[in-house]
Amino acid sequence: MSLRPSAHVDTFARDNLPPEDQWPPLEFTLPELQFPDRLNAAVELLDRTIEEHGADRPAVLAPGGLRWTYGDLRARANQVARILVEDLGVVPGNRVMLRSPNNPWTVAAWLGVLKAGAVAVTTMHALRAGEIGDAIRLTRPTVALVDHRFADELRPVAEERGVAVVEFGGDSPDDLTRRCASKPEDFQAVDTSSDDVALLAPTSGSTGTPKVTMHFHRDILANAETFARHLLAPTPDDVFAGSAPFAFTFGLGALVVFPLRFGASTFLTERATPAEFAQHVHDSGATVISTAPTAYRAILREGKADLLSGVRAAVSAGEPLPKATWEDVHRETGLRIIDGIGATEMLHIFISAAGDDIRPGATGRPVPGYRATVLDDDGNESPRGTPGRLAVVGPTGCRYLGGDPRQQLYVAHGWNITGDTYVQDEDGYFHFHSRTDNLIVSSGYNISGPEVESAVGSHPDVVEVAVVGRPDDDRGNVVTAFVVLRDGVTGDDATRKEIQDHVKQTIAPYKYPRDVRFVDSVPRNPSGKLQHYRLRKQLQDEARRRDAQAASSAAPATTDPAPAAPATTDHAR
Repeated sequence: MSLRPSAHVDTFARDNLPPEDQWPPLEFTLPELQFPDRLNAAVELLDRTIEEHGADRPAVLAPGGLRWTYGDLRARANQVARILVEDLGVVPGNRVMLRSPNNPWTVAAWLGVLKAGAVAVTTMHALRAGEIGDAIRLTRPTVALVDHRFADELRPVAEERGVAVVEFGGDSPDDLTRRCASKPEDFQAVDTSSDDVALLAPTSGSTGTPKVTMHFHRDILANAETFARHLLAPTPDDVFAGSAPFAFTFGLGALVVFPLRFGASTFLTERATPAEFAQHVHDSGATVISTAPTAYRAILREGKADLLSGVRAAVSAGEPLPKATWEDVHRETGLRIIDGIGATEMLHIFISAAGDDIRPGATGRPVPGYRATVLDDDGNESPRGTPGRLAVVGPTGCRYLGGDPRQQLYVAHGWNITGDTYVQDEDGYFHFHSRTDNLIVSSGYNISGPEVESAVGSHPDVVEVAVVGRPDDDRGNVVTAFVVLRDGVTGDDATRKEIQDHVKQTIAPYKYPRDVRFVDSVPRNPSGKLQHYRLRKQLQDEARRRDAQAASSAAPATTDPAPAAPATTDHAR
């Protein structure tokens, strides 16, 4: 499709789009998806919303009673934009990296970047120096806006590559918040094209080598006009709350884009246990919440279900939602959890169901504006009831930065291929089956097995390592490392903790292997390639045995046992 004239002076982003013949089809089938040629997402989320709902409505809330109105948020975003342009020399198309947990100034900074016509690069504040370096190398930012508490690890890597680092939230005279106070509260936003790149969102994928997804200004609004509008039906009186970081596009949508698009407010917490999150939900009066199945289970286990009594819509994503969890939450709270699957490549959820359309155990059906199917290995649509590769098209689609060869793996046969195996039933509902790659989904986090292998393998006592996910009722999967130690090193608890601590210092701590098993060897094929599938099967067999033992222990005693199955030597199953 033909791109519209760009407002970018720095053409890096547009120059590094994949070739158009590698793009997925884009469909704009709803009236609300007919965006104008010139569009700035921050203007739409702030100025247009204020025009419709007023500047005095609450926009951003936080623990301790913090309350920013839409007028407050616009003023701070405009001031950030002025700092970027007037003090730091940012021009349209420059990249600005953001590194911070979820807090109000992060929202203002993100909006200010977009108003300045720059491209936001969102990163997890928990990333380590090597991971930050990869993101900087790929996206080439000119400026990094970073929470002062997380600047030390970023600064050496950034300055080595000529990136100006500006801290915020501290007491330094050069702190962004102090500099903003001296700036006027107005700013003429750059008149960007609807298909100018607004957001670069790095994702580790399944190989450990970062992929950087590219999203236009119109893409940011498209997910609000599809999933949010049609399944959440937000009103200005809603209060959104969630646990996902902004660095995940799921969190950015659920906690920033969706509430601002509809004149609602968002309650932000930097970090909270599930029980603490439930308390925040109650105290803030949150009505729309989003978190992973792990958190919903923990809230019930902690006896905090009553704290969700004011919630009208509860979203689950990040990992498959077990039917038992859905039923437990419904029984104890009355909530009908809205399950969904999304992807960083697509920005947000594209298959879901809400209200009476929900079928517990199924993810749902395509969100209005999207189409989905299941493909076989040849790219043909699979018969209903047959497992295959999930494929989707809609107003958003995969575009990887800089000629990434994985573009042609994700986009194939005219579809976005998500890397999930699904089954579609006769009524059109999609049921999760498994992942098709080496991505481990644990507690809602996507964790690259090869990346963890690299971190574990860098420990001086480790000779070989293989990392896979172990099925777990609470977390979905637990990152499990099978480790071969060098001669003379004892595989005990002290060594296990030492390896785990080493991983936490090497990559983001949430990726560390909670289960470390010491073995004499790891399985390889004749060419030396690790056979991860054998380890997955071992762990799956363990889980099945545990389930069988638990069921046997729970079964009532009987005096009329069933006859034993006949012995067999036929192992061909």
